[in-house]
Amino acid sequence: MATNIKVPGKDVIRGNYENYRKLFSVLLKNIQTKITGEIQLNPKPVYKSRIKSFDSYYSKLLRLKPKEAVEENGLVCLTDMMGIRIICAFLEDISTVEKQIKKTYEVKEIEHKGNPQNIREFGYESTHILIKIPKECLNVDEIEDENIRNLPIPENLVCEIQVRTILQDAWAEVEHELIYKQEFNPFDGPLRRKLASVNASLNLADIIFQEIRDYQEKLQKEVAERRTSFYEQADIVTDDENKVLKNKVEETKDINRISPYVHGTIDDMILAAIHAHNVGNIPEAIKIYTMILENDSAKENAVLSVIHKHRGMAYFAQNDYEKSLDDFKKSSEYDPKSFRSIYYEGIVYSVIGNNDAAIDCFNRSLEINEFQSHALFRRALAYYNKNENDKALSDIKAAESLGLDSDECKALHKKLVEKFDMGM
Repeated sequence: MATNIKVPGKDVIRGNYENYRKLFSVLLKNIQTKITGEIQLNPKPVYKSRIKSFDSYYSKLLRLKPKEAVEENGLVCLTDMMGIRIICAFLEDISTVEKQIKKTYEVKEIEHKGNPQNIREFGYESTHILIKIPKECLNVDEIEDENIRNLPIPENLVCEIQVRTILQDAWAEVEHELIYKQEFNPFDGPLRRKLASVNASLNLADIIFQEIRDYQEKLQKEVAERRTSFYEQADIVTDDENKVLKNKVEETKDINRISPYVHGTIDDMILAAIHAHNVGNIPEAIKIYTMILENDSAKENAVLSVIHKHRGMAYFAQNDYEKSLDDFKKSSEYDPKSFRSIYYEGIVYSVIGNNDAAIDCFNRSLEINEFQSHALFRRALAYYNKNENDKALSDIKAAESLGLDSDECKALHKKLVEKFDMGM
């Protein structure tokens, strides 16, 4: 015999739900404040939060069995009552956020949604994480209504955190209108293919964005390492002009190896050349730079300027100052605003003892970008070598005011002060 179950009426459920909605709003605000302060990402993600609407809640409630829809307090607590959406810029950020949440919160469930075989989803992707409400987020004292403030918090209450990229979120924002609110029929094949194509394009864009970011991060790391090496060598030569630098080729292994990127894109070749430079394989780096310059697709002035600058640094690493100077000059010819190329040209002149030419280069570089502490320091050295100590001291002070705090800068400053104290 079937058991008669008395299910509360819709108005009763609505009234109780609205009371809890006010309670959940405060809890959700507390959780979002906590999460926002804890997630470490660059660029920072965008946060959205929502309490499930009553219509959506009631619609889902009707799909449950009657006995599951009965609670002593009149509230059936669903897993998506409260939701926070964390919108990231790149695909790799999703796993980063997931790791940070798992490390900080008690995770009840993790679901990686996205089933391209399901026409109802059309490849919808999102990471859903259910977390237990942290104790420090249970404070609801700001609620004035005592009845609402004292409502018992369901033991099984969780907060759903959705983590998506910007493009995944864009798809999610419109899919309700395009898919879930519409009933597909057997004749909707063309429409389905269009939707699938749009979603595939968004997924591909996410992948491309991530690949570009990965490339840029690797390139920046290699360039920073190569630039540091360039400055270090310049410092050594400046400190001891008679010291013979060992060619880094001695550290090279298999210098005749052909780079796997040689037949790839120019970006790939540049990255391979810079990496070869960083590991001491200068001949290979120069070889790849030269191949790029001979490539018909590398005819834009901006590209030619960058490649000549990089190859000039490679020649400098080999102590081939004549070729290094030639490349730096060509770099600034292709891009007159390339203050670094002009600055590097000045460094080479300093190394070979042509202080006048060095000062001229530093002047031209600083005219383009006056906020170069290292250029000011190098010009100070050139002035010092010419015994123009007042100009040298002025440049040292300007470099220090821009934040330069190197030992070399301090040492030169000390020498200059001592000279002035002695009346020169």
